[in-house]
Amino acid sequence: MQDVIFPSLFERRVDLALVVLYLVFIIAIGFLFSGKTKTPSEYFRGGGKMLWWMTGASAFMVQFSAWTFTGAAGKAYSDGLSVAIIFIGNAVGYFVSYLLVAEMFRQTRCITPVDAIRRRYGPVNEQFFTWAQVPLGVIQAGIWLNGLAIFTSAVFGISIEWTIVITGFVVMFVSLTGGAWAVVASDYVQMLVIMAVSVTATAFVAFQTGIGTVVHDFPNELFTNDVNYVGLFVVWCAMSISKQIFSTNNLYDASRYLVAKDSVNAKKAAMLASLLMLAGVFIWFLPPMATAVMGIDLAAMYPTLGDKASDAAYLAFVDVAMPVGMVGIMIAAMFSATMSSMDTGLNRSAGIISLNFYKPVIKKGVVDDRELIMVGKVITFLFGIVIILVSLFISSLQDISLFDIMLQMGSLIQMPVLIPLFLAIFIRKVPDWAPWATVVVGLLVSLLAKYVLTPDAVGALTGVDFTGRESSDLVFTISMILHLTVTTGFFFVTRLFYKDTGFKRHEEVESFFDDLHRPVTSAPGASETDIEQRNKLGTLALIYGATILLLPLIPQADGRMAAVLGFGLTGGIVFVIGALLKISARVAKT
Repeated sequence: MQDVIFPSLFERRVDLALVVLYLVFIIAIGFLFSGKTKTPSEYFRGGGKMLWWMTGASAFMVQFSAWTFTGAAGKAYSDGLSVAIIFIGNAVGYFVSYLLVAEMFRQTRCITPVDAIRRRYGPVNEQFFTWAQVPLGVIQAGIWLNGLAIFTSAVFGISIEWTIVITGFVVMFVSLTGGAWAVVASDYVQMLVIMAVSVTATAFVAFQTGIGTVVHDFPNELFTNDVNYVGLFVVWCAMSISKQIFSTNNLYDASRYLVAKDSVNAKKAAMLASLLMLAGVFIWFLPPMATAVMGIDLAAMYPTLGDKASDAAYLAFVDVAMPVGMVGIMIAAMFSATMSSMDTGLNRSAGIISLNFYKPVIKKGVVDDRELIMVGKVITFLFGIVIILVSLFISSLQDISLFDIMLQMGSLIQMPVLIPLFLAIFIRKVPDWAPWATVVVGLLVSLLAKYVLTPDAVGALTGVDFTGRESSDLVFTISMILHLTVTTGFFFVTRLFYKDTGFKRHEEVESFFDDLHRPVTSAPGASETDIEQRNKLGTLALIYGATILLLPLIPQADGRMAAVLGFGLTGGIVFVIGALLKISARVAKT
């Protein structure tokens, strides 16, 4: 067991200053793009004018949050590389998007994803999925905020509850500025920071410990720790990948691609997101595994976390093995991940409530653009408050890890909603009641999986004694198997009850499918908006990259060499990409 090294007050002040500097930088992005949100289309989806590298970065960041560096890192600290299966699933899911659906989603030509649901399934399902999906997004954002609070609390030594409240209001304030343009622009910069920090942390693992040593000396099994039945783990892997394919390719999450400039840019964006996820599999989980190899006492190092100390495994490596100031950049990256996820979720949810409930139900379709944008901002604020309350509730759940909360919410609550939305563009002839009925059946299946077919019940029936990890995995696995068979099977059975709809609905459905196969094209060459994106994002990346490159000037107890290498690599990645964007803007002008 390695002796605990407690950071000095100076180090923490440096870290806090860097976090504050980053927040100022992100707020500036909101103001920079605030003039581009004059219509609901611009506010909620950027007018559908964004290039593939912005769209792809945003799609990637939606699936990415501080949970990756807390709950998932804690899982890697305890159980090795098994957690990587989920992110491989994300990479596979985005590759399926590239092959099949990204361009089709863009070709729905909608402002919000619920617009597409209305066209495909009718106005009843428009309202049903509005109120089925938006609350789920709020709960998920609460999980993300809780993950951020764990990190921030551990670093600055204040309670998780106060951290949730403070950081929640900061994130909510940022979310209110700039609309979709600010959200996607900040997503791109945040993606650069996160990937740069992750690459640098993995480089320190390689230089200081050795990747081979981490894999060889990891104290537990790399994939099957606390697993007696390997077959159960294999099934869990298959179910995890299946779940992520549904999560990345359903009609609700078409919003990832509605911001794209055209069909080609949507398709390229999906490939970029897939490649980023695949790269992350190889760099995100080595640092927490190195923490386990180093034998760091997380409970002693971060006493405020109690039983959730393992969720600080990634932070511990950065704290112990990397130069002063890198924790501040790391926390900034955590803010990046959470703000990008919450920004996107809040912006999408506000758009849905404004355009798919307030406008058709409250205002009966008579409302101007200014009022819709104002309503969207009010809803963003209200949802921000609810997210804080949800996160506070999650922090009180001491007996369940962030990793298990995320997985079980996905299988038990999200899957029933995702199934009819995943099948929406593949299966044409189903009655309009099929989607909401499938969700109801799916929720009953989830109750069966959670409270009847429990691990204890399955163990008693089969005579098998499951370990703690197997019991947790079994809840997810059983619910996924039931949803892929029973819930999905019910959706297909409803086809037997399909009959010709009225003329209006028939025309709506036919128009929807016609649009799915009609490409969205843009004029050849770079438009002024394209050049503006490259210039503004390039300038922001240059500024932030240059700032990081100055950080080796911070006094270091062990000399400056590690700081030069660490900040040089992190800042250099961001700076070089910023320079390439500026160069591409100049080339596009000529």
